[in-house]
This record gives sequence, C-alpha cells and structure tokens, in this order.
Amino acid sequence: MDEISSSPARDGSGPAQPGRDGSTRRAALWATLIAVPVTVAVAGFTFAKLSPAEPAAAPGPSASAARPQSTAPVALPAPALAQRPAVVCRALTSQLPDSVRELRQRPVTAGPEQNAAYGDPALTVACGVDAPVKACPSPAAGGTLPAGCFLDTDEVWAVNKVCWHPSEEGDVTVLTAVDREVPIQVRVPRAYAQPLQWVAPISDAIVAAVPSAKSAPSGCSA
Repeated sequence: MDEISSSPARDGSGPAQPGRDGSTRRAALWATLIAVPVTVAVAGFTFAKLSPAEPAAAPGPSASAARPQSTAPVALPAPALAQRPAVVCRALTSQLPDSVRELRQRPVTAGPEQNAAYGDPALTVACGVDAPVKACPSPAAGGTLPAGCFLDTDEVWAVNKVCWHPSEEGDVTVLTAVDREVPIQVRVPRAYAQPLQWVAPISDAIVAAVPSAKSAPSGCSA
C-alpha cells in the first residue's frame, strides 16, 4: 500500500490528496528507472565514439612478396669461342637486363662475357653454345639426327622476334634461339611456369645485339 503523507500541501490549500500523491510518486519512480539506463547507454555510446579505435593488427607477409634468393655464383661452363662469336656474345651480355621479371641477376663462376644467370633456382643464359639450330627430317628407322639438328616436326615459337625451339631435360625446359648468327640457350627451371614467358626480355636483348642467321627454320620470324 502506498504511504499516505500527512504533510500539508505546499500551496496551503489543505491536506494532500492520497490518490494523487501516490500516482505522482509512482510516475516519478518509473521516470527515474527509465532515465538511468538510457543515460548510461548514451554515455557508453558517446565514449565509444570518442575513444580511439583499436590499432589494426600488423599485416602478415604478402603471398606475392619475393622470397630471399641466393646471391652465390651459378656454376656454368665457358667453352672457348672463336673471335666472331666471342664479339657477338660480349655484345649480348652487355645488353641483358638486370632482372628477368622478378628474378635478379646473379654472378656466374665462369665466362661472364658469354653467360648470365637469374634467380634461385637459376634461370641461365648461355651464348655461343653447341646446340641444335637446324630443322631436319626424321631419320630412317634406326637412324639418328645429324649433329646440330632437331626434328622438322617440332614446334618453334617466336617471342619478341626471336625464334625459340623448346626441349625438356629433367626438371629444366631448354629454349634455343634458332634464328640467330650465334646459338643462344636459355634454361628455365620447372619451378617457373610457362617458360616461354620468361624469355621475352632476353629476346629483346638478342634482337639488339645478335644478327639474324642467313636462314632460319620454317615458322620462324626474324
């Protein structure tokens, strides 16, 4: 039961009316109960808005970030070259780029005037090599291809105006430029997909430094 006040009304008009006084108290109590949580919620929202955001977590390493590569010299043979091939190969190595795509150039153990290497595992360039550069018909049964020949049914691919003949050796794709005065081979490890895409910048250097051969296999563009 609501408490009945015996205090006189403040306006001096007489005793307070019990029903009206009780209703007023209940209304005030409910207003207080509602106002307090609303005030707390508003204060909390305001604090959250004004507080500095939590620092973002440090980004993890990018999946495309280049991994560290070896800078040790790459072992390559350096056979003696005749005067003309030596001059041409020296011109080529002077034109080769500092990197092939994301692969940076590395030193070689021998013949930097005719060899180059990039990345880890190493993609290598060798100028003046003894390589098959002629398209020859298939030999008779039991026969072998003449030295310096590849099958005329093999595909050749023109990349930036250089004609390449591909072959597979273990875990390496061997690409031989077959339309140049001096043979050039690029060995692309299987770790690098689509090997022909890796010779585009090398083709540019070849075009700039190595003259075209007098004849080239069918399907090649000089």
